[in-house]
Amino acid sequence: MHNIPSLDELFERRQSYPDFEPQERLARLVGLDDQKSRLAKILGLMVNPQGLEKWATRFHAGEARPLLDVILRRPPLVVLAGDVGSGKTELAETIGDAVARQEDIEITLFPLSLATRGQGRVGEMTQLLSAAFEHTVQAANKLKGERKAKGGVILLVDEADALAQSREAAQMHHEDRAGVNAFIRGIDRLANLRLPAAVIMCTNRLNALDPAVRRRAADILTFTRPNKEQRQHILSLRLGPLGVTASQVQMLVEATGTAGDALGFTFSDLTQRLLPAIALDAYPNKPVEGARALQIAKEMKPTPAFRDEVLAEKAAR
Repeated sequence: MHNIPSLDELFERRQSYPDFEPQERLARLVGLDDQKSRLAKILGLMVNPQGLEKWATRFHAGEARPLLDVILRRPPLVVLAGDVGSGKTELAETIGDAVARQEDIEITLFPLSLATRGQGRVGEMTQLLSAAFEHTVQAANKLKGERKAKGGVILLVDEADALAQSREAAQMHHEDRAGVNAFIRGIDRLANLRLPAAVIMCTNRLNALDPAVRRRAADILTFTRPNKEQRQHILSLRLGPLGVTASQVQMLVEATGTAGDALGFTFSDLTQRLLPAIALDAYPNKPVEGARALQIAKEMKPTPAFRDEVLAEKAAR
């Protein structure tokens, strides 16, 4: 590969925050308040560490320097891991708005395209990943300030196990190993330069990530399918105003939960499949009815759990 890839080739799009549309999307992610809060705080410190120093000065009169050094030396990497449809990618794509408002700076999201895996030619994946981190470093360098960052950059790696899978896998191609090495070097470079930049990795297969990548994560946030209270909130908020009674909503909550060995509905099952199906079933000639909504829910199958092939192969040996 002779030419350095452009921003458009490396990143599917760029998103700037704050922005009204991602703010609305973030607000619709119910049941993830803990993950939202933790991720916003972590990213805020990564792109603007002066906030932590102000906190220490205010509450601990300069005695917290040893603690601050530990926190601020962590690599700027957060891993979001969990089942399919659990909201991790949507959170990763919208959390920049919360960080921008929290830190009062502009944040830019660089979502890394899976095309970065390249065409398999020797050295291509390594060069593509190196170029992605180079663009991130250049953008973040322009935002570095003396006291406070003028902005921040978030590099998003969705389906991260496709780019940073464990080098321990016996069947792993040498080019993939070199790509993982390039990824680790990129993370270390961001950490050493102390730039206002952070990396978010999303994966359905946490155990498939290379151990060196997992060790570098400042935090690993886990995502599960919504529990009874979360399903209750989602369904009552959308269907209650349409005349679906509280008892009918409760039956819907039970119908979308676990039963025996069967899994419950994911967040996306509820918001992207079930609720639209209920509305479209009634459209255009009748109102939404609770009994019919329950029938639709009982007929719909939740998304199967993601099968970790790496773990399955190890278990079979």
